[in-house]
Amino acid sequence: MNLKKLYEERNAKVAAMKAILSKMETEERAEMTAEETAAFDKAETEVRALEETITRAERARSLNLNVVTDDKKAELRAEEVAATEERAFENYIKSQCGVAVEIRAGEQNLTMANNGAVIPVTIANRIISTVKEMCPILSKVTMFAVKGTLKVPVWGLANTTHDISVGYQAEFTDITADAGKFTSVDLTGYLAGALTLLGKSVINNSEISVVDFVVSEMSKKIALFIEKELLNGTTDKATGALATTTTLLAGSTTAITADILIELQAKVPTVYQTDACWTMAPATFTAIRKLKDGQGQYLLQPSLSQAFPYTLLGKPVYLSDNMPAIASAAKAVLYGDYSGLAVNMRENIEIQILNEKYATMHAVGIVSWFEFDSKVIDNQKLATLVMSVS
Repeated sequence: MNLKKLYEERNAKVAAMKAILSKMETEERAEMTAEETAAFDKAETEVRALEETITRAERARSLNLNVVTDDKKAELRAEEVAATEERAFENYIKSQCGVAVEIRAGEQNLTMANNGAVIPVTIANRIISTVKEMCPILSKVTMFAVKGTLKVPVWGLANTTHDISVGYQAEFTDITADAGKFTSVDLTGYLAGALTLLGKSVINNSEISVVDFVVSEMSKKIALFIEKELLNGTTDKATGALATTTTLLAGSTTAITADILIELQAKVPTVYQTDACWTMAPATFTAIRKLKDGQGQYLLQPSLSQAFPYTLLGKPVYLSDNMPAIASAAKAVLYGDYSGLAVNMRENIEIQILNEKYATMHAVGIVSWFEFDSKVIDNQKLATLVMSVS
C-alpha cells in the first residue's frame, strides 16, 4: 500500500472542499448550491474513508518489524533445532553419569557411532568455530570438508625451463609452445582425539551449562593440537606450513637481522601480500622486538587494529608456542598467506563418555574424535626463515 499516494488523494479531496467554501465567501453566499452540497459531502465522505485507510496503513507499517519473514522463520527454526540438540546432548552426558533427566516431547536421542555418540551439528559447529577463534591459522587456511581422498590441483612448471610465455609476436611466426603442468596434493583424513575431564560436581550443578563447559574445554585442547599440526605437521600424517619449499637462510645460528626479515617478506610475491602475516615463538618475538631500522625506529610497531597488538614491516604478528625457537637449523619465522595451506576437516565429530575410568577422581572423561589432514598447496604463499647450522 502506497501511503504517499493515499496522502495525495486525501489532500486533493480537502483542497476541493476548501475551493467550494472559498467560492461561497467570494460570492458572499450563505448557502451552497445543490451541486456544491453534493460535491462537498461526497468529498468529505471520501476524505474520512481515506483517513481511516491511512490510519490502518500506518498501524500496519509500525508492525512490520514484527512480521515473521521466511528468512526469520528459518532462523527461528534453526535456533529451535540448536536448543533441542543442546538439551539432548546435555541430557545424554548427565544420563551417562546417573543423573535423572527430563526428556521433552519431540526430543530425539543422539545418534550412536562406533566411538560413541555423534555430537549434534550445531554443537560440532560451535566447537569448530571456537577452535578457529583460538587458532588464527585455522581461520586463514583453505578449508575443505571431504570424506574421501581430496585431490587439490597444483599448478607448476613442466620442468625448470618450460612455463607459459607471453610476449610480442610477429605475423607468420610460430609461437613457442611452452607450458606448465598440473600436479595434485592429496588430502585424506587422519583420526585424532581430544580428551577432557569433567567433574561430576559440574554435571550435577544445574546452574552450570555442561554444553558450554564441554565446548570451551574441548576447543582449547583441539586448538592446541591443530595449531601444532598446521605449523609443524607429523611424519606420515598431516603436513604443516613450515614444510613450504620457499626458504631463506638466516646466516646465523643465534641472531635475526632486520635485513633478513625484509628479504624473507620479499620471498612472497606481491600478489599474495594482502593477507600475509608473521608467526613466531614468543622468545623469537622478544629478540625481534629489539631490532631497529636506520632511523632508530623499532621494526615492531604497536597496532590497535590487529588480533595481536604488533605489526612487523606492516604485517600482523602472531605468537605460537608451537613454533621452533631460535636454534641451529630451526625454522624460526614463518611468513605468508595461510591460504597456501589446505586443510580437510571431515565432518561428524564423535564423542564418547568414559565413566568408570575416572570414577576414583569423581569425574568423567569426554573424548572427542575427528579426522583431518593438511598439506601445503602453494609454496609461493608461504616462506620460512631457517637458522644456519652450527
